[in-house]
Amino acid sequence: METERLIMRRWRDDDRAPFAAMNADPEVMEHFPATMTRAQSDALVDRIEQRFDELGYGLWALEVRATGEFVGFTGLVLQTFEAHFNPSVEVGWRLARHAWGHGYAIEAARRAVRHGFDAGLDEIVSMTAVGNVRSRAVMERLGMTRDPADDFDHPNVRPDSPLRRHVLYRVKPGQVTRAEI
Repeated sequence: METERLIMRRWRDDDRAPFAAMNADPEVMEHFPATMTRAQSDALVDRIEQRFDELGYGLWALEVRATGEFVGFTGLVLQTFEAHFNPSVEVGWRLARHAWGHGYAIEAARRAVRHGFDAGLDEIVSMTAVGNVRSRAVMERLGMTRDPADDFDHPNVRPDSPLRRHVLYRVKPGQVTRAEI
């Protein structure tokens, strides 16, 4: 898939090194429980690719069209962990720090949401730790809405972690216009 400035594609072996560097960056991983080792990062790529094969969608590698540079991922993820809203399909993203502030996350997320709705999904969610204001801003720019009653403690985050409390945003096809997505 493509946007005006980005190519959203399956993963290649040469994406692994810059992805591992991104996942080892404490600033990029600030709202996750920990940074990742190269082995953990490579295992994540393997799981992402396996999900594409199983579901036909997943987290696309993001490439800047003008330069061919890998800058992160954006896409759709089936979520099945124990929570009142699961199973659900989440739109998510993670970009290298140097790619922040260019509008890539919102551009690619809009395309991923459109893809999900074109494929027949009746709702897409997004979630993050309460303090992740940058991702929350992307969710709101996507036209997603939050009901504080949907906020939850993420079961895969340690109970004593400040990242445990999460906000949940939702969007349905009729809530945004075609031009917005």
